[in-house]
Amino acid sequence: MSTFSKRTLLGLTAAAAMAALLGCGKKEEAAPAAAAPASAPAAAAAPAAEPLKAAWVYIGPVGDAGWTFAHDQGRKAVEAEFGDKVKTTFVEKVPESADAERVIRDLAAQGNKIIFTTSFGYMEPTLKVAAEFPDVKFEHATGYKLAPNMGVYDTRFYQDAYLSGIIAGAMTKTNTLGFVGSFPIPEVLRNINAFTLGAQSVNPKIKTKVVWVSTWFDPPKEAEAAQSLINAGADVLLQNTDSSAVLQTAEKNGKYAFGWDADMSAVAPKAHLASNMVFWGPYYKKAVKSVMDGTWKSERTIWGYKEDANGVIKIADVVPEEIKKKVADVKEGYKAGTMDPFKGPIVDNEGKERLPADAMPDQAWKDKVDFYVKGVDGKIPAGK
Repeated sequence: MSTFSKRTLLGLTAAAAMAALLGCGKKEEAAPAAAAPASAPAAAAAPAAEPLKAAWVYIGPVGDAGWTFAHDQGRKAVEAEFGDKVKTTFVEKVPESADAERVIRDLAAQGNKIIFTTSFGYMEPTLKVAAEFPDVKFEHATGYKLAPNMGVYDTRFYQDAYLSGIIAGAMTKTNTLGFVGSFPIPEVLRNINAFTLGAQSVNPKIKTKVVWVSTWFDPPKEAEAAQSLINAGADVLLQNTDSSAVLQTAEKNGKYAFGWDADMSAVAPKAHLASNMVFWGPYYKKAVKSVMDGTWKSERTIWGYKEDANGVIKIADVVPEEIKKKVADVKEGYKAGTMDPFKGPIVDNEGKERLPADAMPDQAWKDKVDFYVKGVDGKIPAGK
């Protein structure tokens, strides 16, 4: 139109022609409308909505085959679900230190509208940055602190650990299990205890030895811990660390172990008894959609078998059929809400009753687990 308006300065004839073209608001002088030729451009479409920017902060590399890999599979599930409506990014290998705060703040400043921080040690940095960016939604994995724009999400890892314990209790020849722990926080202590209780449900003679590595991801350190457990007589191992080093060490020694957080069956197939899976995709899709449609709210969400967020998969052929059936039965109990690994009585390794017979623990009880159950050797080191 700006070109046409300039032409009106060239003369009345041109102006009249333009008026005729535009109809000049005089219907009686307007020619019947003709159908637009096929080559005529369509009316200008409304600008496409900007994609929602979502970001993830990872403690390890995406290729760790465990914890971070599982979270990144969840991020990819978001991309597959929402296509060009979302733009995702991630930062890997972020230490639980001042670096985490810097990375989280930078992602918020870049315009990400929801940020997932995927390790327990990110809780305080996430909380601090959330206060600075009230229009950004933050989701922290495995923590417990909330803010108006910060939620918490978790999964019932201990359900898997209990099932792996059932398998381990049946497969051990020494009646000694090994567990490589990261940090002595309730999340990890629950897994050690559930693993032991699951094993004792089929083999009351079970003892569990624990080695702490004070890291989530350090393959050489994890391998060293696994070797020390094997040297101490453990012949079936589980870990609450993020690499496949424990499983690989077990295979080198002709022992058994499990995958953790992801399918590790191909890593060490002779040692692999099963993989403990966490499926983050369903939760990530829910959280992203809630930001898109304006229904997001700050809350603590803990999913498990009921929500298809966990799974023990690819149980090895060497595991007896009756044990596989017991595992399947317990899974059904999880889904029905009738089974909990910590159903009382729960007694610690110093003989103190922590939960009476037949009592079902609530989440508050699980959040405060600070003990080893009967059968776990040693004392818990000072917390992280």
